[in-house]
Amino acid sequence: MGTDRGSDVSRQRFDVADAAPLLIDADGFVTSWTRDAERLFGYPAAEILGRSVRTLLVDEDGERIGALAETHRALGGWSGILTARHRDGHTVKVMVRVVPTREARPPVPGEAVSEGATVSGGPTVSGGPTAAGGPPRRNPHPHPHPHPHPPKPAPPPTAAPAAAQGAPRPNAAPTGRAPAREGTGDVVAGARPAAQHSGGPTARRTVPVPAPDSSPPSPSSSPSPSSSPSSSSSSSPAPSPSGRLPFSPSPASPPRPTPASAPAPFAPKPSPPPPPPPSTDPLRPSHWVALVSDATQAPGWDMSRTVLERMTARSPVGIAIVDTELRFVWSNEALERFGGGQAHERVGLRLAEVQPGLDAERIETQMRKVLETGVPVLDYEHVGRVRSAPYRETAHAMSFTRLEDDHGRPIGVYYTVVDVSERHRARTRLALLDRAGEHIGRTLDVRRTAQELADVVVPALADFVTVDLLDSVLRGAEPGPLGDGSVPLRRIAQQSVHDGVPEAVLEVGAVASYAAGSPPVRALVDGRSWSEPRLDPMSAEWARAVAGGRAVPVESLGLHSVMIVPVRARGITLGITTFFRHDRLDPFDAVDLGLAEELVGRAAVCVDNARRYTRERDAALVLQRSLLPRRLPEQDAAEVAVRYRPADELTGLGGDWYDVIPLSGARVALVVGEVAGHGIDGAAAMGRLRTAVRTLADLDLPPDEVLAHLDDMVAKSARQEGAEPGGGSGQTVGARCLYVVHDPVSGRCAMAAAGLFAPALVALDGTVTFPELPEGPALGVDQQPFEALELDLPEGTVIALHTDGLLAGASREALCRALARTELSLERHAQRVLDTLAPARPTDDVALLLARTRRLPAHRVASWELPADPALVAEARKTTSRQLGTWGLDELAFTTELIVSELVTNAIRHAAGPIRLRLVLERTLTCEVFDGGATAPHLRHPRTTDEGGRGLFLISQFTQRWGTRFLPEGKVIWAEQPLPNQPADAPTTADPTAGVGSV
Repeated sequence: MGTDRGSDVSRQRFDVADAAPLLIDADGFVTSWTRDAERLFGYPAAEILGRSVRTLLVDEDGERIGALAETHRALGGWSGILTARHRDGHTVKVMVRVVPTREARPPVPGEAVSEGATVSGGPTVSGGPTAAGGPPRRNPHPHPHPHPHPPKPAPPPTAAPAAAQGAPRPNAAPTGRAPAREGTGDVVAGARPAAQHSGGPTARRTVPVPAPDSSPPSPSSSPSPSSSPSSSSSSSPAPSPSGRLPFSPSPASPPRPTPASAPAPFAPKPSPPPPPPPSTDPLRPSHWVALVSDATQAPGWDMSRTVLERMTARSPVGIAIVDTELRFVWSNEALERFGGGQAHERVGLRLAEVQPGLDAERIETQMRKVLETGVPVLDYEHVGRVRSAPYRETAHAMSFTRLEDDHGRPIGVYYTVVDVSERHRARTRLALLDRAGEHIGRTLDVRRTAQELADVVVPALADFVTVDLLDSVLRGAEPGPLGDGSVPLRRIAQQSVHDGVPEAVLEVGAVASYAAGSPPVRALVDGRSWSEPRLDPMSAEWARAVAGGRAVPVESLGLHSVMIVPVRARGITLGITTFFRHDRLDPFDAVDLGLAEELVGRAAVCVDNARRYTRERDAALVLQRSLLPRRLPEQDAAEVAVRYRPADELTGLGGDWYDVIPLSGARVALVVGEVAGHGIDGAAAMGRLRTAVRTLADLDLPPDEVLAHLDDMVAKSARQEGAEPGGGSGQTVGARCLYVVHDPVSGRCAMAAAGLFAPALVALDGTVTFPELPEGPALGVDQQPFEALELDLPEGTVIALHTDGLLAGASREALCRALARTELSLERHAQRVLDTLAPARPTDDVALLLARTRRLPAHRVASWELPADPALVAEARKTTSRQLGTWGLDELAFTTELIVSELVTNAIRHAAGPIRLRLVLERTLTCEVFDGGATAPHLRHPRTTDEGGRGLFLISQFTQRWGTRFLPEGKVIWAEQPLPNQPADAPTTADPTAGVGSV
């Protein structure tokens, strides 16, 4: 094989000088062999001459070579790649070019013609003495001259390896030695043993042509007894599979004569066979000349300049060459499709002069980079406007390669251009859809979803976009039937490529009323998209003036193309989306309309989901707000400020709650809690727990007992609903609650928790502490006992109760810093803490309750120790009357004396131990009687004939409320009376310590 050594990389070329020539007869047998062929295939001449060409190929290619010969014999030859089998068994890829040769005349009878000789019109074969196209060499004597002495018998053939590799072709001539013909340059078969190489470039065989008057031997003839010893082995062997004819000879081809034994020295010469009939197939080749080269590492064949020029000129890919100054020196016809003139008009111009709509500087930067480094740039994609399409951006994939001279110096850049606009638009559409999937519908808010749609499509698809929805959609309701008249819509979102959206005639939130029959109304009513690629400003009345908005002429905005796509989801039309173009010169087409419909369709599902969620959320909010305190009760035990922030749309409304419950004796209960559920179910569960807590608070139970009763209720409800305690299937199971009771008279604070709660205490100096409150189990889980913690709190201490949503994104240290910055207004302080720690749209509900403790002045509390003597009941009434006179409450003297008389009498009669009477003046007048009894009195409804049992009944009629409060040392019976129409904290001149003592 020939190799080009002009560079570091060997470039194998297909050339006649590099190829191994073979000569194959019309029946597919090798008749000529060279040393190049021996190096390529590994076979010596003695092993391959006379054998089928299939011996050199793998089975698959050997089977199809006959069909190739039959197909291409009329086409002047065939070239391609075949897989050869080397003598040692490995396969070799070879490039083959086969050319048929044909005889110009029939051979002269009796003339021996070498099968390797050149015939008229055929190429020169290896080793042949005649040039291509010259007349074939002929024997000047038509008949062989008789020798004066008969020839000696031929020695036995020595080409034993040939028999081992495959039988020779059936019509091969005998290998006996024969004299060369006089006056010819042919090598006669048998001149030397076939296994030996003559040393020349070619080994060939010759076939004698029978004379016209000769006849073939009879098949029944037997060999002569005087035959040479080799005659016993000269019978024709059975053809092996490799000797089967690979080509299909024409019916006019003469059959090959069967080799016979060598005649005896003096045996009469048999008569020659009759001449064959003339061939009826003028296209049948006499021989095939095959040029074979190793294609294992060859890149391909060398092509002429004409072929190369034709290939580049007719290539559908745009090709151009620029010099080192980046000026055109050559281009093909395909480049003319992009505009910029014909090839001869480009010569000497720069790219910016040919295509001013492209970013020529960026493209030439790539060219200079290739010129400097020599590294090719492949598939450089550029988007711009070419002269052939000035109103639409097109995309082109460009590849750049440096051209060098024979010394390796750069002489220019060769580049190709392929229009990939469709691929670029498809990729852009997919990217836009992917971006829409990421950014549209991230919340369950209708307005935000509509604005996300507008933000996504500008500027990728349109220059100006508006989204108008029906009012019912914003309320979460189902849209009603749409008529053909004017349909009021509300502008929900809009976006523009220009800051401030100057194209808008309406502000976001304004009502847009389109005229009946206008394109927006038709698209809304029919539910079908409408587009106008070329918008006529004179007919765009609906876009120029909208009722309630400012009139803006369409021609002043440059709007030239429009699409209106209805916002439809689940068969319901929710509104319309309008797309405009003014800066981009290319109008909307069908592809843009389909993309807009897909984008709006995706957004419509999100809008409808948000609409449905808005309806559910509004219902849950109404339920939750109805279950939470609408206003805080008036009481003097503490100044209270609360803040509540529901969770965002994605999380759903939670079940957090708070409560402030006035208790007897001027005390107050502070409650915060949360349930595990969300939505309506969570709000309902929260309402059940809040009601239960208020009911238990009316029993005046300590905090730990309140939680214990609440825990029993939750567990019982879970069992009744089919859920095991602790299973968590009920919304109330696993709920948490913090219950705090503050007494303004004593300054004592008792608290207990179900679940993990950490109330904070803020002192007057801003110090924040967290009491070591025992952590109780969640409600309905373990049914373990709860522990209470009691503290003495100075007046002005702030108790901070909150749910875990407050610290969802903050730490306890942040809470301390926020609480430490106290303010005079507790309301502002609570709002600032909430804004500091909780986001505007938290992932969980946030409940915050701040209570600044108060102490009742000593002059508003009066207490007396009473001995268990019924005679002192009258004195207790007098003492009470005097104290009411001091407080200016003479109007309540009669009823209060009646209450004191009944309660003290019951304590003396039914209880044991010391008795204490206390009056507390707050927003009500409270009368309390302490005793050591453990039983609570019960209200009776006596009959008219009963003499007793009317005391508590009378108390219930004269008081606002009454009850029993149990203490570790006994119980308290209390009763409250509303005050007359005067401020409870009216100043008084009485001694602050008056009324404190004993009767």
